[in-house]
Amino acid sequence: MKNSIMNDLKRLLLVIAGGFLFALDVNVFVYTANLFPGGFSGLVLLIQAVALRYFNIKVPFSILVYAFNAIPVIVGFKFIGKKFTIFSVVMIVVSGIFTDLLSGVEALHLTQDLLLCSVFGGILCAVSVCLCLFAESSSGGTDFISIYISERTGKSAWNYILAFNCLILVAAGFLMGWDKALYSIIFQYVSTVTINLLYKKYSKTTLLIITDKPEEIFEVILFLTNHTATLFEGTGQYSGSKHYLLYCVVSSSESGSIERAIRTKDPKAFINVIKSKEIVGKFFKTMPD
Repeated sequence: MKNSIMNDLKRLLLVIAGGFLFALDVNVFVYTANLFPGGFSGLVLLIQAVALRYFNIKVPFSILVYAFNAIPVIVGFKFIGKKFTIFSVVMIVVSGIFTDLLSGVEALHLTQDLLLCSVFGGILCAVSVCLCLFAESSSGGTDFISIYISERTGKSAWNYILAFNCLILVAAGFLMGWDKALYSIIFQYVSTVTINLLYKKYSKTTLLIITDKPEEIFEVILFLTNHTATLFEGTGQYSGSKHYLLYCVVSSSESGSIERAIRTKDPKAFINVIKSKEIVGKFFKTMPD
């Protein structure tokens, strides 16, 4: 019970920090350079920019982002996971509040350079998203839709999200200028690359383990990852002695801890770590809580 409370508190602090950093990123870099990130946030920022430029109306970020996330939140509660959705809602609420509170603070405008805003804005955006991912939550919006489609159909929703982001960028190009749209592509690219570097859970690693203690090694893998393994029996061509090969696929984030645990069980184990490009077939996934 105590561990559960501490874990929830840790998740809460992470999503609050992620929401604050997202709001900081919007005010320091995105507003300054008139950039348009992907997802619902990009749509909200585009509506804000159009309302201000063409109608001289300043629309609060929070009102729009809450409205757009209403239906995805309902989908999250019903089909994805209650805790996952609650922590995601915390991130959405915190980011909306702080984005409006920090709006107009001149001290936050560090640079007017579009390229610098695109690069460092993308990095800061990725850090905020990764904090939410580490808390086993999301930044809301298209994340809910993407997870729902993936879990229900078994297919990636990336193409749909990409098409949605492209529509936002095309609209931004027509309405706000193509330079802003093109710099927004740099922002999104930097953000995506940084997330891939910082967050490894969804990338897969294949482990080929040659050992004389297959049962002990398998117990380690099963305990740490809830994944099974396939056992092969072979003969060392040089020594002529019998050895065992364990084949398993795990999340890249788990690879390091598995390797260390294997070393404690069998210091002589030979481990080949291979990055897996694609996994087809049954693979255990931890559902959002």
